[in-house]
Parts: sequence; structure tokens; C-alpha cells
Amino acid sequence: MIPHDMIEQLEKEIRRPRQFSYKELDSATGHFSEGEKLGEGEFGVVYKGYLKDLNSYIAVKKISNGFEPGLKEVVSEVSAISQLRNLIQLIGWCHDEGELLLVYEFMPNGRLDSHLFQGKSRLVWEIRYRIAQGLASGLLYLHLELEQCVLHRYIKSGNIKLDSNFNAKLGGFRFARLVDHGEELEEMTTIVGTFGYMATEYLMTGKASKQSDIYSFGVVALEIACGKRVFDVLESGKPNMVEWVWELYGEGKVIEATDPKLCGDFDEKQMECLLIVGLWCGHPNYNSRPSIQQVIQMLNFEVAAPIQPSKMRTTTSPLTISASGSSSSIGSEGGQVDDSGPDYTTNCSEITESSATNSPPSISLG
Repeated sequence: MIPHDMIEQLEKEIRRPRQFSYKELDSATGHFSEGEKLGEGEFGVVYKGYLKDLNSYIAVKKISNGFEPGLKEVVSEVSAISQLRNLIQLIGWCHDEGELLLVYEFMPNGRLDSHLFQGKSRLVWEIRYRIAQGLASGLLYLHLELEQCVLHRYIKSGNIKLDSNFNAKLGGFRFARLVDHGEELEEMTTIVGTFGYMATEYLMTGKASKQSDIYSFGVVALEIACGKRVFDVLESGKPNMVEWVWELYGEGKVIEATDPKLCGDFDEKQMECLLIVGLWCGHPNYNSRPSIQQVIQMLNFEVAAPIQPSKMRTTTSPLTISASGSSSSIGSEGGQVDDSGPDYTTNCSEITESSATNSPPSISLG
């Protein structure tokens, strides 16, 4: 059973979205048929459904019973999404017959990573660049256009969903937090996210900020341009995606980082712009990263691309992350399971600086 106080909190958070009956959603999903199952995550199972009165497909997340610790994150996700626009929309919810279900708009083209890395489609350059611009617009809204700043903390290609026209919508709000403008999130006892997308200063201090979200955006921008998954770069021996591209940039060969699957069919000016935006956002010194307004101005060619140093300067010590005893967190949202890498939560006290001076960041998930 879902605890009563959790339901009360959800009712308080969800004001506008519609409340469904269990019967409605059971019918919409073919009685939660295995054939309609889109995926399964830590919080429950996601099914595709069809609502006749709305004449539209939906994604129904059926929250697992008995998973009380995760319900706090469900409430956080609902709290964030219910007041956001231009992002994955929460259509409604249901608490009936002892079940808790969340209903989202269905994103027919799935996750960005399935197109970039899993061969779902090739994604022509025009669409890729538009996706980067759309993601930047969504982040602008989160950071600056609400009464409080929303720190996402979970930006990655697996949390970017694509609608029928391949417009990008950001999902994965279960770790999102509200802070006053100009503030960073106070030190957390638990760090959350996906290794490779998290800024070093966040890993070291546990303090999330707009700059740490910008870092994650930069990694996704490089993935869009390069067609390489951040983990592919790690496996090749490079500490991170940013360092790999920066090395090519310093040699005057940044264009060689482009995705070979594009077969050279791209706007070179846009490609170079997106690569440099990715590097700027991924700058090791968080004070040197751009604001999201500057990112958008650059992607729109309203300002010139800044010249970056030829060599990436590391300003913080390498890290060894130990998450022994903590569970990896793989979730789902908007109909697509979020399993795009080693997500984890770990206690800040378990972060230690590596004694090796040149060793890359590493992570151990016990």
C-alpha cells in the first residue's frame, strides 16, 4: 500500500493534471498487457496506452508497491514536472485500488541515445542541431524563467525524449531540486546522477548548481556531434568526453571528432559551433563555463565562438568514487526506461581524492 501521507503530498503537488480512475488506465493499456510494456525501472513498469477521449497515446508509469524510499523521489518528480512547460508533460495520475500510476505524454520517437548509439535511426544533422537548440531552450526555462531555479541534476542523452517531429523534450526529473535564483544547492548527503555526465566539482563537494547542469549539457552536446557515447570514450582510455574532444581541438583537428555515421553530410560551421559549445560547457573550471543564455546566443550565431586554451587545464584533483553499499538507480519516465549507463547514488563522505596524480576518475559500484 502507498502510505497515506505520500498520497496527501502528491494531491498537494498535482493541481492541474487530470485524475484518472484505475479502470480507465487498465482499459487504455489493454489490462497492462505485456505487449504494451515499454520498459521497467527501479520505481515500476511503464506501459503504452491509448485514451479514446483524448485521441492520443500515453505512457503510464505503474509505481511499484512497497518501494517507499523511492516515493519521495516520485513526489519530487511530480512537483517539478507539474509546473513546467516545453518539457515532458504530466497528463494525470491515479490512486485507486491500492495502485499509484502517473500518466505522461507518449514520446513516439523514444530516447535520443537510442538514435545516436543504438541504430534506431541515423538522425540527420539538421535534426541533431535542432535537438541541441531545443535542449538549451528547455534548460533556459528551468534555470531562469520560473519563480525559482530548477536544478535538474540528471541531464543525459537517455533523459532526452523525442516527439513525433523529433523535437527534444527533457525528462528524468526525479532528482530535480528548486533553489532561489543565484543560489546553489546546499551540500547533499547523497550525490545522484550518471558517471561521465557529472561535473567534477559536484562529485567533490556534493553541491549542485546551474554550472553543473551546464557541464552535463556540454557532454550531451558532444555526444550529439560525435555520435560517441560518453562511456565509449571512457573505455578507450580517455578520462572523459570533454578531454578527448579538447585534445583534437588543441591540435586544430576538432572537426575530426564528428560522427562518421553522418558521412560528412553536415553544416561545418554548425558542427564546429556545437563542438566548441560542448567544450566551453565542459570547462574544468566551473566559473569559466557559459550561462545558458550565452549557449543559446552562440548556437544561434548571435555571438562569436570563444577561443579556448589549446590544452585543457585540470583545476581539480582526480577522483576515486566508491559507492559500496549503495544501490545503482535506474529509472524510467515518459515511457522509455532509463538504463543508459551506470547511474548511481552515493554518500558524499565516500568520495576520496585519488593518490595517483595522473590516474583518470574511476567509479566502483559495490
